[in-house]
Amino acid sequence: MADLSDVAHRIFTSWPVSFAINLGVLVFVHELGHFLAAKRVGIRVLKFQLGFNPTVISFRRGDTEYGIGALPLGGYVKMAGENPDDVERDKQGNVVRRQDEFLSKSKWQRFQVLIMGPTMNILLAVVLLALIFYQGVEKNAYEEQPAVVGVVAEGSPAARAGVRPGDRLEAVNDHAVRTWAELDLAIGTRANREVELRLQRDGGPMTLKVTPTTAGQGRFEFGDIGVFPTVHPHLASVTPGDPGDRGGLKDGDVIVAVDGKPMTFHYQMRELIASHPEKPMNITVLRGGVQQTLTVTPDRHGTVGWLGVRPVDDVITEKPGARGAIVKSIDQNIQSAALIFQALWGLLTREVSPKQLMGPVAIAQLSGETARLGLIAFFGLMASISLNLGLLNLMPIPVLDGGHIFMMALEGIARRDFSLRVKEKVLLAGFVLILMLMVTVIYNDLTRIAWIERLMPWR
Repeated sequence: MADLSDVAHRIFTSWPVSFAINLGVLVFVHELGHFLAAKRVGIRVLKFQLGFNPTVISFRRGDTEYGIGALPLGGYVKMAGENPDDVERDKQGNVVRRQDEFLSKSKWQRFQVLIMGPTMNILLAVVLLALIFYQGVEKNAYEEQPAVVGVVAEGSPAARAGVRPGDRLEAVNDHAVRTWAELDLAIGTRANREVELRLQRDGGPMTLKVTPTTAGQGRFEFGDIGVFPTVHPHLASVTPGDPGDRGGLKDGDVIVAVDGKPMTFHYQMRELIASHPEKPMNITVLRGGVQQTLTVTPDRHGTVGWLGVRPVDDVITEKPGARGAIVKSIDQNIQSAALIFQALWGLLTREVSPKQLMGPVAIAQLSGETARLGLIAFFGLMASISLNLGLLNLMPIPVLDGGHIFMMALEGIARRDFSLRVKEKVLLAGFVLILMLMVTVIYNDLTRIAWIERLMPWR
């Protein structure tokens, strides 16, 4: 009989459940912000629902009905007098406004109700990242180092453009890149888009044009130009008696190259070992400051090679206290927010491909994958989506919270409320824009599913 914890783990890591939890928490927090702000300023809330109609479960407490909808892709808070046509009339047909209705409140009070949904999502992102930083995070040591090229992959876009080892990359399309982490993001968001690289070579500035290709065979388009830092993996352990030990490899050896090919990351060495069963390999190592080359022959395990060694990359662990975790979380979210706005601007200027946009299908897949990696990875994804949700809802697009805020601001400047007809036209335009965006992201999601993509002859 299966252990209950194993069953619970399998249920949680299944993509439908992990997606429902992820989206459910984000929607609940968002709508809770609207709900609490409405209650605070004295607005009567008619319904608080997670998921869209039809309502599956509901109960009433006071003036408010609380429910769960059958379609778990959103939620809403319905407030009294929220729409101009949602009004009471007296016997003579005159509009009767109650003080507990949304439109009866001042613009400042309505602004508080609208802003609190996105604000709660942004606060959730800060809290989740603070929890992650507090328990400690690992990252590759090179990520915070200046982007000085150590290796240029043969035949890569960088090689064709003339990038050389020793070049210090300083900017991509006039966006400064101070570290390898910033370079990876700048290049990654511009797959198949020509970019201008500004670099330093031999003490002088230089500019090159390069077109990043799509890295790997993954579902998500990510740009790559084929440059690597000056780092090498090292052996965390060598199993006694296995081929690596017999060939002279030792714990702590730094792997410089294999068969003359420079090694930057541990997965490169693992792939080469796996592809060389029962074939000699020349491994160049750095041991005690001295470089030497050893010849080893991997055993065959099934169809792959096996040395009995564990190569790992150099990582650094950060574990700040509670205050430090909050500070780092705020700083990280500010940086992420800047990248989100930069990506949005890139979409408008066509620097960023719309193929990088993800919809509910891709988010569902990622939810399942991160859940299998553990709660920390799952919380990291939730924080990222929550920040995106909060910021995007602040965009001045009709039907979004930011669109309603923008409309109120225009009414404040004009010193009059716009007519219902004007508002309906604006909301319709916003709905069409959101619908076009949804079609785009869902199409992108479907193209990432192999068997569906094979049914698309134009791809």
